[in-house]
Amino acid sequence: MMRGNREMRRMLDKMGLDMKTMDSVEEVIIKTETKELYLIKPQVIEMKGKDSTIFQVIASDIEEKQREVPAFKEEDVILVMQQANVSREKAIQALTESKGDMAQAILSLAT
Repeated sequence: MMRGNREMRRMLDKMGLDMKTMDSVEEVIIKTETKELYLIKPQVIEMKGKDSTIFQVIASDIEEKQREVPAFKEEDVILVMQQANVSREKAIQALTESKGDMAQAILSLAT
């Protein structure tokens, strides 16, 4: 078992991780396909390694909001994919940004 912060820091140093507390973080937003989580005034700890960074987020105040998921016809998505030669995700993103305008979505992907 750990004997406090000092021993934990020694262990992290041996593992090659640099740990620091990020001060003055106002909020952290986590977005999923269907909702957004707002973590208000969280405590955030950043641990940097050789090839990656780990963030530990602790929050007591969380707000959850549902996201509007745009629904496009399958044939519209396929048409944009074929005409712009892009993946499904890029086609949906372009349709979302163009508010469903297929011609504008194709043009934005072609340029």
